[in-house]
Amino acid sequence: MDFDELLRGISEVNTAIANGPIVPTVTPEEIRRHLDSLYDFSNPLALEAVVADVERMLQSWQVQVTHPRYMGLYNPSVTPASVVGDTLTAVYNPQLAAWRTSPAANEIERHTLAWLAAKFGLPAETIANFTSGGTEANLSAVIAALTRAFPAYPEQGLRSLPGSPVIYLTRQAHYGLNRTARVAGLGGEAVATVETDSDLKMDVSDLARKVAADRGKGKIPFMVVGNAGTTGAGVIDPLHDLARYCRAENLWFHVDAAYGGAAILSPRLRMHLQGIEAADSITCDAHKWFSVPMGAGMFFCRHPKVVRQAFGAEVTFMPGKTAGIATDPYTTSLQWSRRFTGLKLFLSLAHHGLPGYARMIEHQASMGELLRELLRRYGWRIVNTTPLPVVCFTRDALDTSMFLPKLYRQQIAWMSEVRLGDMAPCLRANISSFRTTQSDVQWVVAKLSELV
Repeated sequence: MDFDELLRGISEVNTAIANGPIVPTVTPEEIRRHLDSLYDFSNPLALEAVVADVERMLQSWQVQVTHPRYMGLYNPSVTPASVVGDTLTAVYNPQLAAWRTSPAANEIERHTLAWLAAKFGLPAETIANFTSGGTEANLSAVIAALTRAFPAYPEQGLRSLPGSPVIYLTRQAHYGLNRTARVAGLGGEAVATVETDSDLKMDVSDLARKVAADRGKGKIPFMVVGNAGTTGAGVIDPLHDLARYCRAENLWFHVDAAYGGAAILSPRLRMHLQGIEAADSITCDAHKWFSVPMGAGMFFCRHPKVVRQAFGAEVTFMPGKTAGIATDPYTTSLQWSRRFTGLKLFLSLAHHGLPGYARMIEHQASMGELLRELLRRYGWRIVNTTPLPVVCFTRDALDTSMFLPKLYRQQIAWMSEVRLGDMAPCLRANISSFRTTQSDVQWVVAKLSELV
Protein backbone atom coordinates (compact mmCIF):
# COMPACT_ATOMS: atom_id res chain seq x y z
CA MET A 1 0.00 0.00 0.00
CA ASP A 2 1.42 3.40 -1.02
CA PHE A 3 0.86 5.26 2.24
CA ASP A 4 1.89 8.70 0.96
CA GLU A 5 -0.39 8.39 -2.06
CA LEU A 6 -3.33 7.44 0.16
CA LEU A 7 -2.76 10.45 2.42
CA ARG A 8 -2.47 12.75 -0.58
CA GLY A 9 -5.75 11.40 -1.90
CA ILE A 10 -7.47 11.99 1.44
CA SER A 11 -6.13 15.55 1.56
CA GLU A 12 -7.28 16.26 -2.00
CA VAL A 13 -10.81 15.05 -1.24
CA ASN A 14 -10.98 17.16 1.92
CA THR A 15 -9.82 20.24 0.02
CA ALA A 16 -12.34 19.67 -2.77
CA ILE A 17 -15.17 19.28 -0.27
CA ALA A 18 -14.17 22.39 1.71
CA ASN A 19 -14.10 24.48 -1.49
CA GLY A 20 -17.34 23.08 -2.89
CA PRO A 21 -21.07 23.20 -2.13
CA ILE A 22 -22.48 21.74 1.05
CA VAL A 23 -26.00 20.93 -0.11
CA PRO A 24 -26.76 19.08 -3.39
CA THR A 25 -29.39 20.12 -5.88
CA VAL A 26 -30.56 16.84 -7.37
CA THR A 27 -33.74 14.83 -7.78
CA PRO A 28 -34.19 11.07 -7.34
CA GLU A 29 -35.05 10.80 -11.04
CA GLU A 30 -31.75 12.41 -12.05
CA ILE A 31 -29.69 9.91 -10.07
CA ARG A 32 -31.79 6.96 -11.23
CA ARG A 33 -31.49 7.95 -14.87
CA HIS A 34 -27.72 8.14 -14.49
CA LEU A 35 -27.50 4.71 -12.84
CA ASP A 36 -29.90 3.09 -15.30
CA SER A 37 -27.95 4.45 -18.27
CA LEU A 38 -24.56 3.13 -17.15
CA TYR A 39 -25.04 0.17 -14.84
CA ASP A 40 -27.17 -2.76 -15.94
CA PHE A 41 -24.34 -5.09 -14.79
CA SER A 42 -24.56 -7.11 -17.98
CA ASN A 43 -20.92 -6.47 -18.92
CA PRO A 44 -17.75 -5.70 -16.95
CA LEU A 45 -16.56 -2.10 -16.76
CA ALA A 46 -13.13 -0.67 -16.09
CA LEU A 47 -12.78 -0.27 -12.32
CA GLU A 48 -10.96 3.05 -12.62
CA ALA A 49 -13.81 4.56 -14.64
CA VAL A 50 -16.49 3.27 -12.26
CA VAL A 51 -14.62 4.57 -9.21
CA ALA A 52 -14.22 7.97 -10.84
CA ASP A 53 -17.92 8.09 -11.63
CA VAL A 54 -18.93 7.08 -8.10
CA GLU A 55 -16.63 9.73 -6.67
CA ARG A 56 -18.25 12.36 -8.89
CA MET A 57 -21.67 11.26 -7.63
CA LEU A 58 -20.54 11.47 -4.01
CA GLN A 59 -19.00 14.91 -4.54
CA SER A 60 -22.09 16.25 -6.31
CA TRP A 61 -25.08 14.37 -4.91
CA GLN A 62 -24.88 14.30 -1.14
CA VAL A 63 -24.81 16.68 1.80
CA GLN A 64 -21.10 17.08 2.52
CA VAL A 65 -21.05 16.24 6.21
CA THR A 66 -17.27 16.66 6.43
CA HIS A 67 -17.49 20.28 5.20
CA PRO A 68 -16.27 22.84 7.78
CA ARG A 69 -19.65 24.60 7.53
CA TYR A 70 -21.72 21.46 7.99
CA MET A 71 -23.32 22.21 11.35
CA GLY A 72 -26.02 19.59 11.35
CA LEU A 73 -26.39 16.23 13.05
CA TYR A 74 -23.53 14.35 14.67
CA ASN A 75 -21.72 13.48 11.43
CA PRO A 76 -18.08 14.52 11.80
CA SER A 77 -15.11 15.30 9.67
CA VAL A 78 -12.89 12.23 9.92
CA THR A 79 -9.22 11.98 10.80
CA PRO A 80 -6.87 10.70 8.07
CA ALA A 81 -5.64 7.99 10.46
CA SER A 82 -9.18 6.62 10.80
CA VAL A 83 -9.59 6.50 7.00
CA VAL A 84 -6.38 4.48 6.81
CA GLY A 85 -7.84 2.19 9.46
CA ASP A 86 -10.98 1.54 7.44
CA THR A 87 -8.85 0.88 4.36
CA LEU A 88 -6.63 -1.66 6.15
CA THR A 89 -9.69 -3.35 7.60
CA ALA A 90 -11.21 -3.76 4.14
CA VAL A 91 -7.95 -5.08 2.65
CA TYR A 92 -7.28 -7.74 5.31
CA ASN A 93 -10.96 -8.39 6.10
CA PRO A 94 -10.47 -10.02 9.52
CA GLN A 95 -13.39 -11.81 11.18
CA LEU A 96 -13.44 -10.95 14.88
CA ALA A 97 -16.14 -13.36 16.07
CA ALA A 98 -13.55 -15.66 17.67
CA TRP A 99 -10.22 -14.65 19.20
CA ARG A 100 -8.32 -17.51 17.57
CA THR A 101 -9.29 -16.37 14.05
CA SER A 102 -8.05 -12.79 14.51
CA PRO A 103 -5.78 -12.53 17.54
CA ALA A 104 -4.14 -9.19 16.64
CA ALA A 105 -7.39 -7.47 15.69
CA ASN A 106 -9.20 -8.70 18.80
CA GLU A 107 -6.40 -7.59 21.08
CA ILE A 108 -6.24 -4.15 19.42
CA GLU A 109 -9.97 -3.70 20.06
CA ARG A 110 -9.70 -5.02 23.63
CA HIS A 111 -6.81 -2.64 24.34
CA THR A 112 -8.65 0.37 22.89
CA LEU A 113 -11.91 -0.32 24.72
CA ALA A 114 -10.17 -1.04 28.03
CA TRP A 115 -8.32 2.28 27.80
CA LEU A 116 -11.54 4.17 27.16
CA ALA A 117 -13.43 2.26 29.87
CA ALA A 118 -10.76 3.40 32.34
CA LYS A 119 -11.24 6.99 31.20
CA PHE A 120 -14.95 6.65 32.00
CA GLY A 121 -13.96 5.39 35.46
CA LEU A 122 -15.34 1.90 34.94
CA PRO A 123 -13.72 -1.10 36.70
CA ALA A 124 -11.03 -3.26 35.10
CA GLU A 125 -13.43 -6.19 34.63
CA THR A 126 -15.74 -4.09 32.43
CA ILE A 127 -16.74 -5.88 29.26
CA ALA A 128 -16.95 -3.84 26.07
CA ASN A 129 -17.60 -4.31 22.37
CA PHE A 130 -17.63 -2.23 19.24
CA THR A 131 -21.11 -2.09 17.72
CA SER A 132 -22.69 -0.94 14.49
CA GLY A 133 -23.85 2.20 16.29
CA GLY A 134 -25.69 3.62 19.26
CA THR A 135 -28.90 1.72 18.60
CA GLU A 136 -27.17 -1.67 18.86
CA ALA A 137 -25.32 -0.51 21.98
CA ASN A 138 -28.56 0.70 23.59
CA LEU A 139 -30.30 -2.56 22.69
CA SER A 140 -27.42 -4.48 24.27
CA ALA A 141 -27.90 -2.42 27.43
CA VAL A 142 -31.64 -3.16 27.57
CA ILE A 143 -31.03 -6.90 27.12
CA ALA A 144 -28.33 -6.88 29.81
CA ALA A 145 -30.55 -4.93 32.19
CA LEU A 146 -33.44 -7.35 31.64
CA THR A 147 -31.09 -10.28 32.26
CA ARG A 148 -29.89 -8.92 35.59
CA ALA A 149 -33.42 -8.01 36.73
CA PHE A 150 -34.98 -11.25 35.46
CA PRO A 151 -32.38 -14.06 35.29
CA ALA A 152 -34.80 -16.38 33.47
CA TYR A 153 -35.27 -13.87 30.65
CA PRO A 154 -32.47 -15.13 28.33
CA GLU A 155 -33.95 -18.64 28.16
CA GLN A 156 -37.66 -18.19 28.92
CA GLY A 157 -38.22 -14.73 27.48
CA LEU A 158 -40.78 -12.16 28.55
CA ARG A 159 -43.34 -14.83 29.48
CA SER A 160 -41.21 -15.62 32.54
CA LEU A 161 -41.52 -12.09 33.92
CA PRO A 162 -43.79 -11.66 36.97
CA GLY A 163 -45.04 -8.25 35.80
CA SER A 164 -44.65 -5.46 33.26
CA PRO A 165 -41.07 -4.08 33.15
CA VAL A 166 -40.55 -0.32 32.75
CA ILE A 167 -37.72 1.83 31.35
CA TYR A 168 -37.49 5.52 32.34
CA LEU A 169 -36.16 8.32 30.12
CA THR A 170 -37.04 11.86 29.04
CA ARG A 171 -38.53 13.18 25.80
CA GLN A 172 -35.04 14.43 24.96
CA ALA A 173 -33.69 10.87 24.77
CA HIS A 174 -33.04 9.43 21.33
CA TYR A 175 -36.19 7.90 19.83
CA GLY A 176 -34.14 4.82 18.98
CA LEU A 177 -34.57 3.81 22.62
CA ASN A 178 -38.33 3.55 22.11
CA ARG A 179 -37.69 1.36 19.10
CA THR A 180 -35.24 -0.67 21.16
CA ALA A 181 -38.00 -1.41 23.67
CA ARG A 182 -40.16 -2.72 20.84
CA VAL A 183 -37.38 -4.85 19.36
CA ALA A 184 -36.63 -6.34 22.79
CA GLY A 185 -40.27 -7.43 22.99
CA LEU A 186 -41.22 -4.99 25.74
CA GLY A 187 -43.35 -2.76 23.56
CA GLY A 188 -43.47 1.01 23.42
CA GLU A 189 -45.73 1.16 26.47
CA ALA A 190 -42.84 -0.10 28.60
CA VAL A 191 -41.13 3.28 28.16
CA ALA A 192 -42.14 5.85 30.80
CA THR A 193 -41.43 9.51 30.13
CA VAL A 194 -39.91 11.52 32.97
CA GLU A 195 -40.38 15.29 33.15
CA THR A 196 -37.48 17.69 32.65
CA ASP A 197 -36.43 20.95 34.30
CA SER A 198 -36.10 24.32 32.57
CA ASP A 199 -32.79 23.19 31.01
CA LEU A 200 -34.40 19.99 29.66
CA LYS A 201 -32.52 17.81 32.16
CA MET A 202 -34.21 14.82 33.76
CA ASP A 203 -36.11 15.76 36.93
CA VAL A 204 -34.95 13.20 39.51
CA SER A 205 -37.89 13.99 41.79
CA ASP A 206 -40.36 13.23 39.02
CA LEU A 207 -38.44 10.02 38.26
CA ALA A 208 -38.84 8.95 41.90
CA ARG A 209 -42.56 9.72 41.84
CA LYS A 210 -43.12 7.75 38.65
CA VAL A 211 -41.12 4.73 39.86
CA ALA A 212 -43.05 4.65 43.13
CA ALA A 213 -46.40 5.00 41.33
CA ASP A 214 -45.55 2.19 38.87
CA ARG A 215 -44.50 -0.12 41.68
CA GLY A 216 -47.78 0.63 43.38
CA LYS A 217 -49.58 -0.52 40.19
CA GLY A 218 -47.68 -3.82 40.19
CA LYS A 219 -45.28 -2.85 37.40
CA ILE A 220 -41.55 -3.62 37.66
CA PRO A 221 -39.21 -0.64 37.08
CA PHE A 222 -35.81 -1.99 36.04
CA MET A 223 -33.87 0.61 34.02
CA VAL A 224 -33.19 4.37 33.88
CA VAL A 225 -31.54 6.00 30.86
CA GLY A 226 -29.58 9.19 31.45
CA ASN A 227 -28.35 11.31 28.56
CA ALA A 228 -24.86 12.69 28.08
CA GLY A 229 -25.50 14.91 25.06
CA THR A 230 -29.00 14.61 23.65
CA THR A 231 -29.51 14.72 19.90
CA GLY A 232 -31.73 17.77 19.96
CA ALA A 233 -30.06 20.12 22.41
CA GLY A 234 -26.88 18.46 23.70
CA VAL A 235 -28.38 18.12 27.17
CA ILE A 236 -26.48 16.27 29.90
CA ASP A 237 -28.76 14.86 32.57
CA PRO A 238 -27.75 15.02 36.28
CA LEU A 239 -25.76 11.80 36.04
CA HIS A 240 -24.42 11.86 39.59
CA ASP A 241 -27.89 12.25 41.11
CA LEU A 242 -29.33 9.62 38.81
CA ALA A 243 -26.59 7.16 39.70
CA ARG A 244 -27.21 7.66 43.41
CA TYR A 245 -30.97 7.22 42.99
CA CYS A 246 -30.61 4.08 40.84
CA ARG A 247 -28.22 2.54 43.35
CA ALA A 248 -30.68 3.16 46.18
CA GLU A 249 -33.59 1.72 44.19
CA ASN A 250 -31.68 -1.19 42.60
CA LEU A 251 -32.34 0.07 39.06
CA TRP A 252 -30.00 -0.43 36.12
CA PHE A 253 -28.42 2.94 35.27
CA HIS A 254 -27.57 3.27 31.58
CA VAL A 255 -25.91 6.40 30.16
CA ASP A 256 -26.49 7.16 26.50
CA ALA A 257 -23.30 9.09 25.79
CA ALA A 258 -23.32 8.36 22.07
CA TYR A 259 -22.28 11.94 21.35
CA GLY A 260 -21.09 13.54 24.56
CA GLY A 261 -19.01 10.63 25.82
CA ALA A 262 -15.95 11.94 23.99
CA ALA A 263 -15.89 14.87 26.43
CA ILE A 264 -14.32 12.49 28.94
CA LEU A 265 -11.00 13.10 27.13
CA SER A 266 -11.17 16.86 27.70
CA PRO A 267 -9.73 18.30 30.94
CA ARG A 268 -12.12 21.25 30.50
CA LEU A 269 -15.30 19.26 29.78
CA ARG A 270 -15.02 15.95 31.63
CA MET A 271 -16.44 17.40 34.86
CA HIS A 272 -19.82 17.66 33.11
CA LEU A 273 -19.91 13.85 32.92
CA GLN A 274 -19.52 13.38 36.67
CA GLY A 275 -21.53 10.31 37.64
CA ILE A 276 -20.90 8.37 34.43
CA GLU A 277 -18.34 6.28 36.33
CA ALA A 278 -21.22 4.77 38.34
CA ALA A 279 -23.18 3.65 35.27
CA ASP A 280 -24.04 -0.02 34.84
CA SER A 281 -23.63 0.44 31.08
CA ILE A 282 -22.62 3.17 28.64
CA THR A 283 -23.23 3.79 24.95
CA CYS A 284 -20.64 5.87 23.11
CA ASP A 285 -20.22 6.37 19.35
CA ALA A 286 -16.72 6.85 17.98
CA HIS A 287 -18.30 7.95 14.69
CA LYS A 288 -19.60 11.09 16.38
CA TRP A 289 -17.21 13.21 18.45
CA PHE A 290 -14.20 10.90 18.09
CA SER A 291 -14.24 11.85 14.39
CA VAL A 292 -13.92 8.43 12.74
CA PRO A 293 -15.98 7.08 9.83
CA MET A 294 -19.37 5.36 10.18
CA GLY A 295 -20.15 3.13 11.90
CA ALA A 296 -18.34 2.71 15.16
CA GLY A 297 -20.55 2.45 18.22
CA MET A 298 -19.31 1.11 21.55
CA PHE A 299 -21.05 -0.70 24.41
CA PHE A 300 -19.52 -0.81 27.90
CA CYS A 301 -20.91 -2.84 30.82
CA ARG A 302 -19.51 -3.20 34.33
CA HIS A 303 -21.23 -6.60 34.81
CA PRO A 304 -19.36 -9.20 32.69
CA LYS A 305 -21.29 -12.16 34.09
CA VAL A 306 -24.59 -10.55 33.11
CA VAL A 307 -23.36 -9.89 29.56
CA ARG A 308 -22.17 -13.48 29.16
CA GLN A 309 -25.49 -14.76 30.45
CA ALA A 310 -27.38 -12.49 28.06
CA PHE A 311 -25.40 -13.24 24.89
CA GLY A 312 -23.59 -16.52 25.56
CA ALA A 313 -23.50 -19.24 22.91
CA GLU A 314 -21.98 -22.71 22.56
CA VAL A 315 -21.59 -24.07 19.02
CA THR A 316 -19.37 -26.70 17.45
CA PHE A 317 -18.54 -24.93 14.20
CA MET A 318 -16.59 -22.09 15.87
CA PRO A 319 -12.96 -22.46 16.98
CA GLY A 320 -12.49 -23.83 20.47
CA LYS A 321 -11.70 -21.61 23.43
CA THR A 322 -8.20 -20.20 23.66
CA ALA A 323 -6.19 -20.43 26.87
CA GLY A 324 -6.09 -17.09 28.66
CA ILE A 325 -9.18 -15.75 26.87
CA ALA A 326 -12.26 -15.63 29.09
CA THR A 327 -14.74 -15.18 26.26
CA ASP A 328 -14.84 -14.97 22.50
CA PRO A 329 -16.50 -11.79 21.19
CA TYR A 330 -19.43 -13.58 19.58
CA THR A 331 -20.49 -14.76 23.07
CA THR A 332 -20.74 -11.22 24.49
CA SER A 333 -22.45 -9.36 21.67
CA LEU A 334 -25.50 -9.23 19.43
CA GLN A 335 -23.15 -9.55 16.46
CA TRP A 336 -21.69 -12.79 15.18
CA SER A 337 -19.78 -11.80 12.09
CA ARG A 338 -17.66 -8.95 13.41
CA ARG A 339 -15.83 -6.35 11.32
CA PHE A 340 -12.56 -4.88 12.63
CA THR A 341 -14.40 -1.69 13.59
CA GLY A 342 -11.98 -0.64 16.30
CA LEU A 343 -8.92 -0.17 14.11
CA LYS A 344 -9.98 3.29 12.90
CA LEU A 345 -10.32 4.53 16.48
CA PHE A 346 -7.10 2.81 17.58
CA LEU A 347 -5.07 4.42 14.78
CA SER A 348 -6.62 7.82 15.38
CA LEU A 349 -5.94 7.67 19.12
CA ALA A 350 -2.39 6.46 18.50
CA HIS A 351 -1.73 9.20 15.94
CA HIS A 352 -3.20 12.14 17.89
CA GLY A 353 -2.64 10.92 21.44
CA LEU A 354 -4.74 12.06 24.35
CA PRO A 355 -3.47 15.67 24.16
CA GLY A 356 -4.29 15.89 20.45
CA TYR A 357 -7.80 14.53 20.95
CA ALA A 358 -8.40 16.90 23.85
CA ARG A 359 -7.36 19.82 21.63
CA MET A 360 -9.72 18.74 18.83
CA ILE A 361 -12.65 18.33 21.20
CA GLU A 362 -11.99 21.58 23.05
CA HIS A 363 -11.54 23.45 19.77
CA GLN A 364 -15.02 22.42 18.69
CA ALA A 365 -16.42 23.38 22.10
CA SER A 366 -14.76 26.80 21.73
CA MET A 367 -16.28 27.24 18.28
CA GLY A 368 -19.66 26.43 19.82
CA GLU A 369 -19.10 29.15 22.44
CA LEU A 370 -18.11 31.61 19.72
CA LEU A 371 -21.22 30.73 17.74
CA ARG A 372 -23.44 31.45 20.76
CA GLU A 373 -21.68 34.74 21.45
CA LEU A 374 -21.95 35.99 17.87
CA LEU A 375 -25.56 34.91 17.48
CA ARG A 376 -26.52 36.89 20.59
CA ARG A 377 -24.59 39.89 19.25
CA TYR A 378 -26.59 39.72 16.02
CA GLY A 379 -29.91 39.60 17.87
CA TRP A 380 -30.62 35.86 17.97
CA ARG A 381 -31.92 34.12 21.10
CA ILE A 382 -30.19 30.95 22.39
CA VAL A 383 -32.76 28.48 23.74
CA ASN A 384 -30.64 25.58 25.06
CA THR A 385 -28.07 25.22 27.81
CA THR A 386 -25.14 22.83 27.36
CA PRO A 387 -21.34 22.89 27.58
CA LEU A 388 -21.23 20.91 24.32
CA PRO A 389 -21.07 22.63 20.90
CA VAL A 390 -24.80 22.23 20.16
CA VAL A 391 -26.52 25.60 19.68
CA CYS A 392 -30.30 25.92 19.36
CA PHE A 393 -31.43 29.44 18.49
CA THR A 394 -34.27 31.53 17.11
CA ARG A 395 -35.66 35.05 16.92
CA ASP A 396 -39.09 36.61 16.86
CA ALA A 397 -41.32 35.63 13.93
CA LEU A 398 -38.73 33.17 12.54
CA ASP A 399 -40.28 30.57 10.23
CA THR A 400 -37.73 27.77 10.03
CA SER A 401 -39.56 26.08 7.14
CA MET A 402 -38.91 29.18 5.03
CA PHE A 403 -35.51 30.06 6.45
CA LEU A 404 -33.67 26.75 6.05
CA PRO A 405 -34.27 26.40 2.26
CA LYS A 406 -32.79 29.89 1.78
CA LEU A 407 -29.81 28.89 3.90
CA TYR A 408 -29.26 25.81 1.75
CA ARG A 409 -29.76 27.53 -1.59
CA GLN A 410 -27.06 30.05 -0.78
CA GLN A 411 -24.71 27.29 0.46
CA ILE A 412 -24.09 29.17 3.70
CA ALA A 413 -24.17 26.17 6.00
CA TRP A 414 -26.13 23.01 6.75
CA MET A 415 -28.19 23.29 9.90
CA SER A 416 -31.34 21.53 11.03
CA GLU A 417 -34.66 22.29 12.64
CA VAL A 418 -35.49 21.09 16.14
CA ARG A 419 -38.48 21.37 18.45
CA LEU A 420 -37.59 21.52 22.13
CA GLY A 421 -40.39 20.91 24.58
CA ASP A 422 -43.41 23.08 23.82
CA MET A 423 -41.46 25.72 21.92
CA ALA A 424 -41.94 26.48 18.25
CA PRO A 425 -39.36 24.92 15.92
CA CYS A 426 -35.96 26.61 16.11
CA LEU A 427 -32.61 26.31 14.34
CA ARG A 428 -30.00 23.84 15.54
CA ALA A 429 -26.28 24.01 14.80
CA ASN A 430 -23.63 21.57 15.95
CA ILE A 431 -19.91 22.14 15.44
CA SER A 432 -19.18 18.61 14.28
CA SER A 433 -15.96 19.28 12.34
CA PHE A 434 -12.54 19.80 13.87
CA ARG A 435 -11.81 21.78 10.68
CA THR A 436 -14.38 24.49 11.47
CA THR A 437 -12.53 27.76 12.06
CA GLN A 438 -13.30 31.06 13.74
CA SER A 439 -13.60 32.61 10.27
CA ASP A 440 -16.17 29.97 9.28
CA VAL A 441 -18.31 30.76 12.32
CA GLN A 442 -18.05 34.53 11.87
CA TRP A 443 -18.98 34.33 8.17
CA VAL A 444 -21.92 32.00 8.81
CA VAL A 445 -23.44 34.20 11.53
CA ALA A 446 -23.12 37.33 9.38
CA LYS A 447 -24.79 35.58 6.45
CA LEU A 448 -27.54 34.11 8.65
CA SER A 449 -28.50 37.56 9.80
CA GLU A 450 -28.68 38.85 6.23
CA LEU A 451 -31.31 36.21 5.44
CA VAL A 452 -33.78 37.30 8.13
